[in-house]
Amino acid sequence: MFIFFLVVLIIDGVLMGCIILLQSGKGGGLAAMGGGAGGTMADQLIGGRQAATLLTKATWITGGIFLSLSLVLSVMSSRESGPSSLLQDEFRQQVQPGAPLSNTLPLPGTEPTTTGTTPPPAGTTTSNQ
Repeated sequence: MFIFFLVVLIIDGVLMGCIILLQSGKGGGLAAMGGGAGGTMADQLIGGRQAATLLTKATWITGGIFLSLSLVLSVMSSRESGPSSLLQDEFRQQVQPGAPLSNTLPLPGTEPTTTGTTPPPAGTTTSNQ
């Protein structure tokens, strides 16, 4: 469903861009490139005042669809992955029975030890005499 809305949003954005570029502004825009004697391409295809009204309505409609789809996609994407705390994840790993604790760091000033063996205390020597 997410992919469908995303594709519709992209198509709507391209369509809205084309509609906006067809509108004539103060400088003429792309709509003035239609050629002819004083008329724009939209005016030639549809008619004078009706073209401006039709393009304005189409801009509002495609803009509304774009904003609505953007909001829907934003809500859908935020529900898929919620924010999680690093501390909560670490606590869940430690609480689970049988979970390895190898991801934990040793405290400062202590040496990590291997499992099953303990090093002899400092300052003592072991000799087999």
